[in-house]
Amino acid sequence: MTNEELNAKLYEKMFAEQEKYREKLLTMQPEEILEHAYEYAVREDILASLENNELEDSQARALLKYARPLSLVYKEYDNRVNEYMEDIWNTIESAANQKIQAQKDRKQPER
Repeated sequence: MTNEELNAKLYEKMFAEQEKYREKLLTMQPEEILEHAYEYAVREDILASLENNELEDSQARALLKYARPLSLVYKEYDNRVNEYMEDIWNTIESAANQKIQAQKDRKQPER
């Protein structure tokens, strides 16, 4: 099997897993669905990343051995310490600083 075929097979397996997850969510009450919205969105991002990138043969084969590779990758991602909240905070500060600078620029007389 070529690298392209391995990656396609893995993507198809993970896509099917996501479809089952989606079907399960659609049987839930709206409040319950909202509780899973973050996980659903991250899982969609994982699929998009896999669709736009290729794993090495050994990596694709390793994930294909799992019954639910998408869940495995999501759990790995969720367990990692990431800077997501730090990125959010930096964005808030940056937006505020840009507004402060814009207000200062408007108050300065032209030279």
